[in-house]
Amino acid sequence: MSNEIVINATPEETRVALLENKTLTELYFDRKRDRGILGNIYKGVVEKVLPGMQAAFVNIGTEKAAFLYVADVVTESETKEGEIETIDLEEEWDEKAKEKSEEETEPDAQSDMSQTHEESERLIAPRVKKNSQKGIEELLHQGQEIVVQVSKGPIGTKGPRITMYISLPGRYLVYMPQVNQLGISRRIEREGERNRLKEIICRLRKPGTGYIVRTVSEGMTEAEVKNDIEFLDLVWQSTLKKREKSRAPALLHTDLDLVFRTARDLFTKEIDRFVIDSKSDYERIKDFVGTSLPLFSSRVEFWDKPEPIFEAYGIEAEIVRAKNRRVWLKSGGYLVIDRAEALTVIDINTGRFVGKKGLEETIFKTNMEAAKEIAWQVRLRNIGGIIIIDFIDMKKEKHKEQVFHTLSHALSSDKAKTNILKISELGLVEMSRERTREALLRVLCEECSYCEGRGYVKSPTTICYEIFRAIRRLNSSVNEKKIVVAAHPSIVGTLYDQEHHGIAGLERELHKKILLKADANFHIEQYDIYLL
Repeated sequence: MSNEIVINATPEETRVALLENKTLTELYFDRKRDRGILGNIYKGVVEKVLPGMQAAFVNIGTEKAAFLYVADVVTESETKEGEIETIDLEEEWDEKAKEKSEEETEPDAQSDMSQTHEESERLIAPRVKKNSQKGIEELLHQGQEIVVQVSKGPIGTKGPRITMYISLPGRYLVYMPQVNQLGISRRIEREGERNRLKEIICRLRKPGTGYIVRTVSEGMTEAEVKNDIEFLDLVWQSTLKKREKSRAPALLHTDLDLVFRTARDLFTKEIDRFVIDSKSDYERIKDFVGTSLPLFSSRVEFWDKPEPIFEAYGIEAEIVRAKNRRVWLKSGGYLVIDRAEALTVIDINTGRFVGKKGLEETIFKTNMEAAKEIAWQVRLRNIGGIIIIDFIDMKKEKHKEQVFHTLSHALSSDKAKTNILKISELGLVEMSRERTREALLRVLCEECSYCEGRGYVKSPTTICYEIFRAIRRLNSSVNEKKIVVAAHPSIVGTLYDQEHHGIAGLERELHKKILLKADANFHIEQYDIYLL
């Protein structure tokens, strides 16, 4: 299976597409006018301490105050020297996910840890087991200045989530300056290699600091480890110097731009091609790869063809498709994807697919195809939170099991954490998916200003009958001979055409002439009625 990274970079926006076997699976956007803050380090001021929620709101200079949970507060006494504690990266992640499912029920708290496309950003806010059980009111006070890192960007109406556990990702390591731990990726399976990496890092690190060893570190030399450690330490020391000079709230450190983050985090041995259409960014990436990943240099390519890169790869068409409410399946069936505030519902229909062997077989094949498509759509659209899937009802238990297994297997390649329950008696599958960043629709679209996000407007007939009722409610005097109705042209057209009998009846009933006035500036649901 071939994997490719395709980057379209312009002065105003950078778009990154990850293709697996020529199929678009993930999309990332970076707009200069609206650059994300995930991973940024700030000097903030505590605005409110809420013992009832065991949390605090911190002003970091963003539009909305950032949310800090008690478990993300670090004190100087927690940073200890001595023997480094070795942790298993994925088991530690699972443990933290369980903790968070129990601790976050407050309305303004984010519901899960930050995760982007690789394990370093999954662990952007590493957490240690606390010896003390102090409340938030004992650890922080209003007006206190603290250094924090954004572990989850703002999503929807919620502000950013922050942590006081700082982590700085490099190519091979993630530096944790306040944590005396060493995390090693479980994907590095050979015990000898794990021990070799641990020995090198323990020898080179500063006492009382920690590192996460990323999967790409397997086989790296001591010189590469040393370079990564020295670089990350320089970044941290620079951040500390800015802290001393800056008044809160202040930005102390920003993460790399999307192009470099992609090269750092996504460009692994599984990637066969790294194609970019910006000459300047291509040169930057070539220099970076030539220094850090010399074996991958031949995989970096500059797109110099006249056809736009996203169109040549068919990505533009897939982006358009990913915004549609209805998604057609190859068989002729289709999915309908509807989003609520904290819930996404996916409905499956047979559509034009009539099958050949009978109704049960037709339903089964549609559900099987839909299961694979749903896993892909959820990942591509970056749908997070609670997801309800309404499969077409199946009578045979073996069919239900096969559909569930297909869905589970298709979701297994998703880097975001998912939890899926078996098909219920009603044919429903309940699942949750980690909310990692803004969904694709929120990035590319905004609420319809015409329908105010409802997805519909009143029908012309409904509006006409509202106008009739409003006319009857008029408290008119004998001297007023005419009633003027001003409305959208389509409504006036309906009144003249289908509803002309109603207008004539009202004129006879009220003994007044009704004049219709079309105004193209009116909203379709807007109308004015006045007397002459």
